[in-house]
Amino acid sequence: MAKIAPEGLITALDIGSSKVSAMIAQKGDGGELIVLGTGQRESRGVKRGYIADAAATEAAVREAVEQAERIAGTNIENVWVSFSAGGLVSDVASVEFELGGHRVEQADIDALLQAGRDSIDPAGRIVLHAQPALYTLDGLTGVKRPLGLHADRLGVHIHVVAADGSPVRNLGLCVANAHLEVKSIIASPVATGLACLSDEERELGVALVELGAGITNVSLFAGGMLVGLTSIPIGAADITDDIASAFGTRRAHAERMKCVHGSANASPRDNHEMIDVAPISSEDGQGDGTRITRAQLIGVIRQRLDHLIGEVRKALVELKFEGPVGRQVVLTGGGAELNGIADYAQAALGRSVRVGRPRGLSALPEAHSGPAFATLAGLAFYAASDPVDLRALPRGHQTVHRPKGFAIFRRMMAAARANY
Repeated sequence: MAKIAPEGLITALDIGSSKVSAMIAQKGDGGELIVLGTGQRESRGVKRGYIADAAATEAAVREAVEQAERIAGTNIENVWVSFSAGGLVSDVASVEFELGGHRVEQADIDALLQAGRDSIDPAGRIVLHAQPALYTLDGLTGVKRPLGLHADRLGVHIHVVAADGSPVRNLGLCVANAHLEVKSIIASPVATGLACLSDEERELGVALVELGAGITNVSLFAGGMLVGLTSIPIGAADITDDIASAFGTRRAHAERMKCVHGSANASPRDNHEMIDVAPISSEDGQGDGTRITRAQLIGVIRQRLDHLIGEVRKALVELKFEGPVGRQVVLTGGGAELNGIADYAQAALGRSVRVGRPRGLSALPEAHSGPAFATLAGLAFYAASDPVDLRALPRGHQTVHRPKGFAIFRRMMAAARANY
């Protein structure tokens, strides 16, 4: 029988277009995260990251969490949930006021953060993150711990991620109807970046491309924070659908063809390797189907990839991802498991590309160690970091210091990119 969860457990829940996955983890004595149990179910109620069938999504959530609970031998009550649908926006707000040269005290920092909290205006969206990223002292950026230092002016850059309200509410409702408390809803790029990117990559500048089943998120990190993102309504499931349509087979068989025989790169021998294609009328993958060459399969895959990576290239240009040769691009998500995808993307984008996988977790099952589970791992890392969120501060006025001329949502993206 499952026992009541002890203190310190973290449960991550990634609700995607192709799968719903859950992970129960706990901090070890050395601060490392130890995976106690994982669960996974096919997602039938999510389209392009949006909830399309609440009942089907609730059922998948319950089954994935129950599987993780059985393996972990415990019951959980709350979860950290990912949100990956389009409509996510990222910005950096800047708040600053005069100190008069005295040492920075905790009351000064509290007043500054309160001013930042009061300045946030999401323009009708739901704020998912409002976190102090870096402080400034007399214009010097990148200060992580200003307490005890002298300054004439103290400021802070606040990383804000917001999303359209209805999709976020629908996601929270599905989880609540599965009898789970939503600890927090986390933007997928924020979580995934923690699992796949090093601190130095996030500091120097890196583009993270999450190739999900129904949507591709392109996010830009610089100065240690997420500074821009955009979504493309194309994903790895579109490749599967193209294969199914081109060769007249079921989606399940097309997915197997993609995973077993598919590749992003072609070679001369592909014209001689034959692949059996089960007819769409076949329930068990058997029957009198057709045979195709591997070159034909790769041709269909490449046609969709050319379009997708073309859209990624446009997104990187719009995000001003420019500068020195060798700028890093990291591919992750289930689509990044396609054979040869990194080499293909590197040639197509003209930049250094690697595949990002979750790292830093103890006892992570091999089946859940690939790029398809990077967001799930990132949720656990995010929860374990105990992040400061300004949304938890009450709105009000501080009497210690009154901010002078602070900017509401002053865009710092250009300044961040100048550090590339």
